[in-house]
Amino acid sequence: MQRTEVERIFEAYFEKYKKTEGDRTSWSAVWLESTPNGVLELNMTKCPKGQTFKLFVNKKKEAEVLGWDAFFEAMVEISANHPSLYDEDKVFSDMEFVI
Repeated sequence: MQRTEVERIFEAYFEKYKKTEGDRTSWSAVWLESTPNGVLELNMTKCPKGQTFKLFVNKKKEAEVLGWDAFFEAMVEISANHPSLYDEDKVFSDMEFVI
């Protein structure tokens, strides 16, 4: 899947499912992907400091990064450390389906 398509889908998912962090300056949306190899959690947060991605594997934080460039770099690393956990086409096709 192309990067622009991933961004479009995740942004649309965020707009549909975002929830406030309490003070209405921070908003988050979370996607959980359960596989036989574990659980991947993608958390997108938009707040005054910018767009942040918190990435978890089996409830353990693997990375917290700012912006899309850092997100894609972090997902390459997560894929290398946890083979067969992150299938970009499946994750974002499933995400698009629920929008």
